[in-house]
Amino acid sequence: MFQNINIMFSKTCEYGIKAVLYIAVRSLKNERVKIGDIVEHIGSPEAFTGKILGVLSKNNIVASYTGPNGGFEIDRDRLNTISLADIVSAIDGDALFDGCALGLDECDDQHPCPMHESFSLMRNQLRDMLRKTTVYELAIGLEKGESLLMR
Repeated sequence: MFQNINIMFSKTCEYGIKAVLYIAVRSLKNERVKIGDIVEHIGSPEAFTGKILGVLSKNNIVASYTGPNGGFEIDRDRLNTISLADIVSAIDGDALFDGCALGLDECDDQHPCPMHESFSLMRNQLRDMLRKTTVYELAIGLEKGESLLMR
């Protein structure tokens, strides 16, 4: 009944995070990745993935190269500086970090919605976790087989 419920990220953001992590694992091996390879390994639609990768490239999270040796990569020196919060912000903006739980236009400490206090605490913890979690540490876990992107 509750299969595939995701209340945290949009589907676009989910695919974006998966794509970045797959590219990161391959970048650790000094390999560029073609879009077809990304699609195959994260289970995403190709056209949708292309748009997401365009956003990630525009936001300097991934690098895109054309031609016979083209594809996507992340500079190894940048892997440890890109956080999950960077990816979420690039794709979904900062609504996850700043928005109201009930979607009210004006919700703050002076004019709170009924969920403001508890949601603010949870949102701040989520923001901290996403800022502290780097693409590098997740890519290393994937590379070691400690986690996976698709089942």
